[in-house]
Amino acid sequence: MHTIRAFAVAAAVAAALLVLAAPAMASGGGRARGAVYTLTNSASGNEVAAFDRAPDGSLTPGGTVGTGGLGTGAGLGSQGALVLERNRLFAVNAGSNSISMLRVGHGGNVWLTDTALSGGARPISLTVHANLVYVLNAGDAATPANIRGFVVRRGELVPLSGSSRPLSSAAPDPAQIEFRPNGRQLVVTEKATNLIVTYQVRFGLAGAPGPQPSAGETPFGFAFDRGSRLIVSEAFGGAPDASVLSSYTLARDGTITPVTPNVATTETAACWVVVTRNGRYTYTTNTGSNSISGYRIDRDGSLTLLDADGKTATTGAGPIDMALAKHDRLLYALSGGVAEIQGFSVSGDGSLASLGAVGGLPAGTVGLAAR
Repeated sequence: MHTIRAFAVAAAVAAALLVLAAPAMASGGGRARGAVYTLTNSASGNEVAAFDRAPDGSLTPGGTVGTGGLGTGAGLGSQGALVLERNRLFAVNAGSNSISMLRVGHGGNVWLTDTALSGGARPISLTVHANLVYVLNAGDAATPANIRGFVVRRGELVPLSGSSRPLSSAAPDPAQIEFRPNGRQLVVTEKATNLIVTYQVRFGLAGAPGPQPSAGETPFGFAFDRGSRLIVSEAFGGAPDASVLSSYTLARDGTITPVTPNVATTETAACWVVVTRNGRYTYTTNTGSNSISGYRIDRDGSLTLLDADGKTATTGAGPIDMALAKHDRLLYALSGGVAEIQGFSVSGDGSLASLGAVGGLPAGTVGLAAR
């Protein structure tokens, strides 16, 4: 059986509805206007943790709901462990080789709808286009890394027959999978091989992998700008002051071509990347130097550092995932070293101002999504 089914799921759903009630009055004053979600990644039972977002951007804990799977209790070294697509959340359960889908109701209720085996070992990243879902499995000593497709049908994750595809090698230490905005291509970054792999997608099925060299070493997180160009962080193995961001065009045949390669952050271990929806700015967390670097994206896709010293904002220890909210006027960052979420207001010039942080998360928490 590809899909995990048990009577316990019904109990979990009922419990979830009780735990995640309608948004509470937030500490910042006024009724909650949105939510931020993260993934506890606990080895004893993975959960989505929700935070109600007040009009001023402050966060208040809103409860947790189980994913029906297990985490690892440690960082996954990936971007896209938790994905929000309209009113659906998709999560990886790296400790039980499964993925989960949860529904977000209009009143803020969140409940589990399905859990399915990932079709590989150690799922670490997900991407969604309409009702098509692909998961990136990092693999283990016995199982090679791969990608696998699913279709969302009547609230279930249905495995897509014939969709499993390899990466460039059995153990390339991948970091992220993402659809091109039009859904016709998939992109995967590989840290150990310094490769960016593209796949053509036809009728939901990914084609053969097309590995290509990254402009810099250790390609990690990435995002697409409004021109469907790739903005990729390259951590250079975490070497001090060596991290960069690179931008690439992505041709219809899957070929990537650097636009501005190796634009230095002047910081350490640039890893996670977000791009504003207006396409003007991109940000990366520098996990090794506890900071966020911001860049301006020019019309041709070239990148310019917003701050000469690379420090657009200072974060808690070990910043990893990020998420934008409120029409990109708010940015949230998950600091893995202290297990807290820090908020920032985003000004028109791309600068960031801290709004404070909320903690209490378990060690190993990963992924961030904002509604």
